[in-house]
Amino acid sequence: MNTLYVELEERSYPIYIGEGLLGQLDIIKQHINGRQVLVVSNETIAPLYLENVVLQLETLGLESVDSLVLRDGERYKNTDTLNLIFTALLESRHNRSTTLIALGGGVIGDMTGFAAACYQRGVAFIQIPTTLLAQVDSSVGGKTAVNHPLGKNMIGAFHQPNCVVADTATLRTLPEREFRAGLAEVIKYGLISDAAFFEWLEANMQPLLDRDSKALAYAIEASCRNKAKVVGQDETERGLRAILNLGHTFGHAIETVQGYRDWLHGEAIAAGMVMAAELSVRLGKLTPGDYRRAKALISSAGLPVVPPASISESEFRAAMSVDKKVTGGGIRLVLLSGVGCAFITDDFDDNLLSLTLNGSNLTD
Repeated sequence: MNTLYVELEERSYPIYIGEGLLGQLDIIKQHINGRQVLVVSNETIAPLYLENVVLQLETLGLESVDSLVLRDGERYKNTDTLNLIFTALLESRHNRSTTLIALGGGVIGDMTGFAAACYQRGVAFIQIPTTLLAQVDSSVGGKTAVNHPLGKNMIGAFHQPNCVVADTATLRTLPEREFRAGLAEVIKYGLISDAAFFEWLEANMQPLLDRDSKALAYAIEASCRNKAKVVGQDETERGLRAILNLGHTFGHAIETVQGYRDWLHGEAIAAGMVMAAELSVRLGKLTPGDYRRAKALISSAGLPVVPPASISESEFRAAMSVDKKVTGGGIRLVLLSGVGCAFITDDFDDNLLSLTLNGSNLTD
C-alpha cells in the first residue's frame, strides 16, 4: 500500500492506494466520525462489493451501519437522487457526527460528497472509488456536485473527504469502455503538468490497457500526486486548480447537449482535450507536433478524438455559456503551450474558437 497526502492544513487527508484494500478496511476506522455510517453505492457496484464492506464495518464496533443502493448512470446524478440519500439518513436518524461512505465511481462519489456537505450543514465522508476515473480524479480534491439539465456539476460544494481508499483490484471488474474512459483523466495529468509522465504513458499505454498491476499502480499514484499538489495550492479553484479542467469546458458541453447519455464522462473529456489542443495550435500557443502527440496518445487509449458531429456550434456555445469557468460573461478556457504546460485564458480569437467548434480541419 502506498499513501499520499492532500495537504490542506487541518483538513489534510490520506489517499491509500493498493491492491486488496477492500479486504483491509480497518485502515479507515481512524477516519470515521462518530458511530453511525451510511454506505452509498449503486446497482452495478453493490452486488460486487457492498456486502463485504458492510460486514467489515460491522466489526469496527459502530452503533449502526446502513446502506443505500442507487441507480447507476450519469443521468441519475441529480437532485431527485440526492434526496434519496437525505431520506435514508433521516429515516435511520443519523446525527451530525455520522460518516457517509461513497462506494462506487465518480457519480456516487460526487453525490455522496455533496449530501455530506449539506446534511445538517456538513458531516464527514470517505471515498472508496471503484473506477479508474474516480481513483485518479473525482475522489480526490473535494469537488462534490449534481447535474442540472442545463449544465454539468452546476449545483455543488467543496467538501473534502476524511480519506480516500483506492483498491486497484476493483479495476478488474470494470467494463472495458469505462476503463478506457478513465484513462482520459490519467492522460490529462501528463498534458497539464507532467511531461515525464506523458512520455511514460506513450511508452506504457499497452500495459495499462492490459491492466498490468504495476503499470496501473504507477499511473494511479502519479495522477493522484499531480492532483494533490494542485489542490494543496488552490483548494477552491480560485486560480491554478482550473488547469485540472483541461478539455472539460468542451467535454461538459458534449455531455449536457446529449442529456448525460450516449458518451461517458471520460469519452467527452478525451474529445474535449483534443479540441483544446487544436485551439491552442490555432492560437499559436502549441506546436503541431505536440498536438499530434496528444491526439495520438488519446487515440491509442481507444478514446474519441472528435466530438459528435450532431452537435452544432450554437449548441456548443449555449452549453459552454453556463460552464462554471465563465466569468463576466466570457468563457475561460484551459489550453496548452506544450506537453506538460497548461494555462488559463479568456483572451482568444472567437473566430478561431468557431473553427474548432465547427470541426474545421486543422492544417499543420
